[in-house]
Parts: sequence; structure tokens; C-alpha cells
Amino acid sequence: MLALGREFAKFGTVGGLGIFVNLAVFNLCRTTTGLPVVRCSVIATVVAIAFNYVGLRHFAYRDRDKSHRSREIALFAAFSAVGLVIENGVLYVATYGFGWDTPFQNNLFKFLGIGAATLFRFWSYRAWVFRALPRRARPSRTDEPSAHGDPSNSTSNPAAYHPETTAPPP
Repeated sequence: MLALGREFAKFGTVGGLGIFVNLAVFNLCRTTTGLPVVRCSVIATVVAIAFNYVGLRHFAYRDRDKSHRSREIALFAAFSAVGLVIENGVLYVATYGFGWDTPFQNNLFKFLGIGAATLFRFWSYRAWVFRALPRRARPSRTDEPSAHGDPSNSTSNPAAYHPETTAPPP
């Protein structure tokens, strides 16, 4: 549980900075360009996604498997795209569905959309993108073979397939 708390804290640190980047780019775009609010939000989300990938890969999940980088980036992009739809869908519905289009309302619903998308992103990045390396087998407490009846003992279950000691089944 403590490890999950540390992981969430690191994810939260990167995410908090990502929220700042997201909202800063959103408000800069909204006030300096003539683009529609949701388009500015999508641009800001894409910038924040790039920022977050770097932060997550090199800070929060630096100890995770790095052997399949192209797979990692593809999954990160796919799950980030779903998060982008969630985040900006909230803003879209508020702006165009309910007509809530003041700067305060834009920022409020942008922030609420980020929150909803963050829950999805935490789960998906942790489960699919930045996968944990497999744990090493722990050494046995005793040097004696396992007791009769122990499922790890191949003599207790002669039909069990153990790839390290038996040939594959026909």
C-alpha cells in the first residue's frame, strides 16, 4: 500500500505540473487567438500530454520496463487520446450543450474534465503503459525440497506442466 501511495504521489506531482501547463496554454491560447474554446483546450491538452510523457517516463515510472519503447509510446498516445476526449468532452458539453461560456466557466469545466480524465489515465498508464518489471523469484527459506502435497512440487502433481523441467505437452 505504501508503494502505491508513493507511485500516486509521483504521478500526482507530474500531473499537477501537467495541469499547470494545460491551463496556462489553454488560457494563453484562449486570450491571444480567435480560436474556439474547445480547440484551444485540445491544443493545451496535447502540449500537456507531451509534457506528462516526459515527466512520467523519467520521474514517476523511471524504474519500469523500458524494453518496448515504441509499444509504450503507442499505448501512451492511445490512452492519452481517450483522456483527451474525456477532458474536452466535459468542456464541450458545458460550453455548447449548456451555454456556459464565460472565462470562469471555461476554466472550471476544463479543470473538471482534467480531473475525470486523470482517473482514467492513472489506471491505464499504470496497468498498460508503464508496466512493472516482473518480480524476481524469492529464494526459498530452506534448502529442503518442498513438502509432499505442495502444488509447486512436481511430485505431488505429476500431470503439472513445468516448462523449466519438462517437455511441452503433445
